[in-house]
Amino acid sequence: MLSSALSFSLMVVCVRQVGSRIPLAEVVLARALVSLVLSGWLLRRAGIPALGHNRGLLMVRGLIGTVALYCVYGAVLRLPMATATVLQYLYPTLTAALAWLLLGERLGPWLLLAMLLGWLGVLVIALPLESAGAPASGAALDPLGILLAVAGALLTSLAYVSVRRLGRSEHPLVIVLYFPLMALPLSLPAVLLDPVLPSVAEALWLVGVGLFTQLGQIGLTHGLSGMPAARATALSYCQVVFAALWGWLFFAERVDGRTLAGAALVLAATMLSR
Repeated sequence: MLSSALSFSLMVVCVRQVGSRIPLAEVVLARALVSLVLSGWLLRRAGIPALGHNRGLLMVRGLIGTVALYCVYGAVLRLPMATATVLQYLYPTLTAALAWLLLGERLGPWLLLAMLLGWLGVLVIALPLESAGAPASGAALDPLGILLAVAGALLTSLAYVSVRRLGRSEHPLVIVLYFPLMALPLSLPAVLLDPVLPSVAEALWLVGVGLFTQLGQIGLTHGLSGMPAARATALSYCQVVFAALWGWLFFAERVDGRTLAGAALVLAATMLSR
């Protein structure tokens, strides 16, 4: 789970490098192509049948994961890296609730408090407070970016619960393979309607998107297959720290008090949801 968090944070850096010119569908398509090649090679090398057993749920997981990826990438392009990552990290609390509802996993007594703290964290980040007639502090955040981040968190939690369920019968590489199998047909039509030829540098960044997302997915799938969903996802919260660091180093982004306060609330929610 820790290696997954590092990989996903580097994936975000790559997305930000190309997102100003390359259409979102093309970024998702490039990520899917890299994942398809790597997953197919790893499955063949391991001698594992590629199609799996529970193909219906595998396809649903791939579909949900694809839509979640569009939301996450869209939020990353509209919000500072640390802010987008903090909002995405509503998913551990949502994962714990859905794992209880759908999988019958044990529900901790603090989950309702965790959900309250998590959504309070979103409000602190999205709706900066105004003081006695003074304007709200900090720059206004893009409302669509906030909506995409929250939608991405919800869809991510659904995808992770499905991974947890599939881990009982499917090899992690098979689960990973179904993402590009669904993402390719969903992304290709949009790319064909509005293709943009990437430069050499942009092509390398696109390969980085696919490579780091693949590494993140493999680490994530192994982690979720071997641990309870809530506990496993809580470990990956260090992605927020990585995102803040890369945002500062590569994009001169500062982490303001709102983001820190919201991050503290979401972190508390994450820890309580285990």
